[in-house]
Amino acid sequence: MPSGPARAEEVSKFWEQVDLPLEPGIILLDIAFEEGDPNHGFLLGTRQTILETFDGGKTWDFKAITAAFDEDVNYRFNSITFKGKEGWIVGKPAILLHTIDGGANWERIGLSPRLPGAPVLITAVSDNGVAELVTDEGAIYLTTDTARNWKAAVEETISATLNRTVSSGVQGASYYTGTLSTIARNPDGEYLGLSSRGNFYMTWTPGQAYWQPHNRSSGRRVQSMGWRPDGGIWELTRGGGIYFSNTASLPEEDDDFSEGRIGSRGFGLLDLSYTPDGKQFWIVGGSGSVFVSNDAGKSWKRDRGTDNVAANLYRVRFQSNKQGFVLGNDGILLRFTGAK
Repeated sequence: MPSGPARAEEVSKFWEQVDLPLEPGIILLDIAFEEGDPNHGFLLGTRQTILETFDGGKTWDFKAITAAFDEDVNYRFNSITFKGKEGWIVGKPAILLHTIDGGANWERIGLSPRLPGAPVLITAVSDNGVAELVTDEGAIYLTTDTARNWKAAVEETISATLNRTVSSGVQGASYYTGTLSTIARNPDGEYLGLSSRGNFYMTWTPGQAYWQPHNRSSGRRVQSMGWRPDGGIWELTRGGGIYFSNTASLPEEDDDFSEGRIGSRGFGLLDLSYTPDGKQFWIVGGSGSVFVSNDAGKSWKRDRGTDNVAANLYRVRFQSNKQGFVLGNDGILLRFTGAK
């Protein structure tokens, strides 16, 4: 792997591109910072990629984690989370890493070989060994003793639920054997999962024994879904469409959505996020497309400066109102600099 100090190149009035010490072809998948220290964070990706920063994301270098090294396995690190100095990382094939000192040292914690699906999301619920783990087959597990024991929160996988409740009228659910392509958790512990085919979605609320299936609101397949800061949900559809639920909660009817106006020029929209104060929304997608909204998604403006970024942008994340990042393929990382 190439090494050396990274440099940043301004690409628009909002974003600069950070030059990472990565080979071409690596897809960046998640980013998180140590709670209480906005300068210290980690960046995950395919091909066993774990990078570390000590200056708020301006420069990055490889983090060598001996516990994660396996010459016979090429891990895809999917999710990272911190609560205080306690942190967790999960990846595929199934791997779980844990730290209690802000990431200075990581230990590997064994996972059952009977785990249904691959771990795709982990959330540190508190900083005393409490975390939630979710797989792409919809299994949800909670640990309260640093992963020594796990308790299943749902009684069956989404495939079992859908094939058992095929009479529910959910389109595409019959004999379903797919996985969830995106999974999002809100602060109340509710989950939203999108089927890999984009033809329906599932929801789960703490206390429920099973995931609840829902038909999609549009004739176009859904690309990704997530929660809004007001408690409602958003959908990005193939072909560059955007939909918002009409209520500040899970919609009671599958078609209780309104289409937004974004002018995406047909580019695929892949992820939506917002600043913690909820005042600014951002969408990223194919061919370097980036859009911003200053009115909670009612109107959008394209950031034309990022059109020259030669990458598909898969994820946008904000740690604070002034600290945000966009993650893409080929090791592309954009760092938020604020309007200039």
